[in-house]
Amino acid sequence: MSGIYRSRVAGTGSYLPEGVITNFDIEKMVETNNQWIIERTGIERRHKAAPHEACSDLCYEASIKALKDAGLTAQDLDLIIVSTVSGDQVMPSTACVLQHRLGARHIMAFDLSAACSGFVYGLSVADQFIRTGMYKNILVVGGEVLHRLVNYKDRETCILFGDAAGAWIVSRAEANDPNTIMSSHLHADGGLGDLFVLPGGGSRMPFSQEVLDSGNHYVKMKGREIFKNAVRTLTQCCHEALAANNVKSHEVDWLVPHQANVRILESVAEYFEFPKEKVIFSLQETGNTSAASIPVAFDLAVQEKKIQRGQLILLAAFGAGLTSGSVLLRF
Repeated sequence: MSGIYRSRVAGTGSYLPEGVITNFDIEKMVETNNQWIIERTGIERRHKAAPHEACSDLCYEASIKALKDAGLTAQDLDLIIVSTVSGDQVMPSTACVLQHRLGARHIMAFDLSAACSGFVYGLSVADQFIRTGMYKNILVVGGEVLHRLVNYKDRETCILFGDAAGAWIVSRAEANDPNTIMSSHLHADGGLGDLFVLPGGGSRMPFSQEVLDSGNHYVKMKGREIFKNAVRTLTQCCHEALAANNVKSHEVDWLVPHQANVRILESVAEYFEFPKEKVIFSLQETGNTSAASIPVAFDLAVQEKKIQRGQLILLAAFGAGLTSGSVLLRF
């Protein structure tokens, strides 16, 4: 991907709320059990925001850590992008709330909605602003408070989702810095949008008593169709990133996929012959945290000293829309 400048990941941070929903908790809500959930999804627990915590609160905690890791302050930021489908409110944007709370200058700030692909989308947007020379330091956050959008009487969805936030500082790289974002590849297929929806609350189905009574203010999904398309789209996105950079799968140090379902991730890894040891898994602790999924998994792996500077990393995501995308970078 051409451009005047290149961008690098200058710092990372993540935040998991203290509250936890275990599989044993869910056993008390719907007809399921711990073993079944683990076998079907790989998830053991998910974090739950406290009643006073909104999306911006989680994003703030992750952002402070990312800024510290990058050795920057909020005054150094030129742009804030928050990827979320569970923001504080429809308006103002969660990014504007975060900008004020961080004490950043009166910089550009906006929310991006691409569901579970949101962070990869946001990362690519940030990369373009850096490549053109418009900005030097950009805060990209994926944050979700999904447990409030889940019907805990619906076994298909309530076992999956948790709350979290992950943040990256994306900065202009020095001319000789080899550790840069190499390329990004983004897609959407609106024809499959009905596979994963949150019907209520928009202009097509405004909130009403009827919406509440019908449960249309909760997420709804068609699990089998999602599984099939997730494996296909993740595989295509990974192949696209590798081919664009003339990189073989064995050269990749780590695959960091959207943390949705262990069976999906294992299917993609098997296709590319990625050893399981080279795939970052965090969903056993976090569940599916949508746009927060990839940056949280990445930051946890950095804390565990799995991911290290200089390594080649492949990010891959899919989400409602259906959206999908991949990013290849050297960290």
